[in-house]
Amino acid sequence: MPSMPSMTARPPRPHMAPRVPDAAVAVALFACSFPGSVITFPGQDLDVPWWPGVVLAAVSCAALVRRRDRPRGTVAVTFVCAVAASALGYLLTVLLLAPLMVALYSLAVATDRRTANTFALTCIAVLVGTGLFAGPVGEPLVLKLLGPTAWLLLPTSLGTVTRLRAAYLDAVQARAEDAERTREEEARRRVAEERMRIARDLHDVVAHHLVLAGLQAGAVARHLPARPEEAARLTADLTGTTASALRELKATVGLLRQAGDAEQSATGTSPTPGIDQLPLLAASFKGAGLDVTLRTEGEPGPLTAGADLTAYRIVQEALTNVTKHAGARTAEVRIVYTGDRLAVTVTDDGSARPKSPSAAGSAGYGLMGMRERARSAGGRVRAGHRPGGGYEVVTELPLHTGQKNESHPA
Repeated sequence: MPSMPSMTARPPRPHMAPRVPDAAVAVALFACSFPGSVITFPGQDLDVPWWPGVVLAAVSCAALVRRRDRPRGTVAVTFVCAVAASALGYLLTVLLLAPLMVALYSLAVATDRRTANTFALTCIAVLVGTGLFAGPVGEPLVLKLLGPTAWLLLPTSLGTVTRLRAAYLDAVQARAEDAERTREEEARRRVAEERMRIARDLHDVVAHHLVLAGLQAGAVARHLPARPEEAARLTADLTGTTASALRELKATVGLLRQAGDAEQSATGTSPTPGIDQLPLLAASFKGAGLDVTLRTEGEPGPLTAGADLTAYRIVQEALTNVTKHAGARTAEVRIVYTGDRLAVTVTDDGSARPKSPSAAGSAGYGLMGMRERARSAGGRVRAGHRPGGGYEVVTELPLHTGQKNESHPA
């Protein structure tokens, strides 16, 4: 027999939680209002019965239980009770005005300044006028004018200050959360950029050296039976190619193992290649059957480390694509310094037609990487077939004055 579900009490509603402290405040104010209804000036007797003041105080205090969700209605009830007490001839002390003061404070916290001031000034005007015409005979005129004014402006001002402070704290918290969210987004963006940079480096290093190694290994296999001396030379070139590949891979992967800023990591590894090392890069392609000619025009200007590396990597990728896809025997690298720009042009005399779909995809990733590198250095890349045959890659990079050794990873 299944057990009957246990009977549990219904959880209280969220808006009912503040009622308990509000009720406690109402009881405490009623305890203060009771003696306030019998206060008179020294030497004078109470001209009205005491019990109407107690009843009015009880109604005012009972209305305070709803002061949070109905602040305007609470002010209206407490205000009517205060006016009735003043019209009956009671002395409007702070004890009798305490319920109205609490109601005005709650109204100032819950609404805007204009609403709170309007209610407060209306209450002051009516209470002062009622006190002048129906107040106790022996009460000084100064007390009739300044008493209600001071006691009702005080809670209104305090409530406005409390509301403004709460709004300020909310704004500060919102700004802190927005700043934290912005920092997280910036961190994610930096991580994504660093991953793309390392991916480009790995692509350039692996594609370049593996293509050369494959071509050199094929040449060794062809020349070994008939020309052992040439095969030995190509084997030495192959050893140098693989060693260079291992060095560059170690330098690139080392960035992932180092903590701290990426720029500091880049400077802490092996020297960054640049335009000065293009002759060595051109010589490395001789073993693959590609004769590369270097030409420099104009007065060389200073380059940032990022632009220097970008130019080197773009030339490296362009020559690698020539070796893989163009079937060319010669290529030319033309470096032109003009004003504040550096133009690097790589041309070949081959067909520039991909040999296979896979080769086309590889070339596409290489061209994408070249364009990304150029954009990161503030330049651009354009590539296409030459009218007279072959393929051309043109890179334009900005020249900057400053130290050439400054760190700026591309």
